[in-house]
Amino acid sequence: MIHIGNNVVLMKRIKGIIRLSIILTLIIGGTGYAYRLPADLTETCDPVLQKGLEQCLVSLNLKSAAQDKSLSIVLVDITDPSSPRMAYVNPNEMMYAASLPKIAILLGAFERIANGEMTLDPQTQETMAHMIRNSSNQAANEILNRVGKEYLADLLQSSRYRLYDPEKNGGLWVGKEYSKSGAWKRDPLHNLSHGATALQVARFYYMLQTGRLVSPELSLQMKSILADPAIKHKFVKGLKSVHPDSRIYRKSGTWKQYHSDSAIIEHEGRRYIAVALAKSDQGGKWLSDLIVAMDDLIFKSAPTDLAHN
Repeated sequence: MIHIGNNVVLMKRIKGIIRLSIILTLIIGGTGYAYRLPADLTETCDPVLQKGLEQCLVSLNLKSAAQDKSLSIVLVDITDPSSPRMAYVNPNEMMYAASLPKIAILLGAFERIANGEMTLDPQTQETMAHMIRNSSNQAANEILNRVGKEYLADLLQSSRYRLYDPEKNGGLWVGKEYSKSGAWKRDPLHNLSHGATALQVARFYYMLQTGRLVSPELSLQMKSILADPAIKHKFVKGLKSVHPDSRIYRKSGTWKQYHSDSAIIEHEGRRYIAVALAKSDQGGKWLSDLIVAMDDLIFKSAPTDLAHN
């Protein structure tokens, strides 16, 4: 009996056990560790990473933006997923997130697929990829309506995921189509149509990376859709300027002065989650500069026993 999140997967055949083991190894990234994954990310800061993040804000002249809550950040080193190292600023600040919450629609679709209520055929896969990589509003609306708006709202608030958690000031929320039509259900705490907190987005990526969104196999499928972003701004622009070979699994959002980006980033043996949401006309540049500084911090603060794995 293998426990994954709230699911219990019974594998009666040796072949099945081996197959699942391979999938989990691919997801959590690497060999050489007997991973015992924590149940969830907690708001426990790594002191070295936290100090470094605060210094980054000073060097980038973003300290005042953090202080007035127009910038929220969560950074998590998950090179060893059994011992994530976290730093953050305003992690539970609910902000308008534009297209970033399309990752929630992706989750809803894969829950429907797992339940046999949607089919992962080539056209559906292409539509979801267009929704994520190109941030197509038309594709997002198509998938949202196939998933069901009420279904998605319930899923985000479910005890299994808690990606929208009133006790944590909210989280991922999709209460409106990506169109000029009115909102059907704004978030209960802040009246936002498309919202997020940096912490809940980071939790989404952590559960994805550790195979706990829907199932290990479907987590891999979801991660593949987040690969190869077609829009080259914010995190992608900044990171590719200094590390062009880095792999970025990402979803961003932009509307007026609201800028957000979120990703799993992998290169040179390290893997980390970066999430940032900003309210500023300069927010896009903030995020491009910030990801370069955070990437450097991940490597400079790396534990010596993991530095070369």
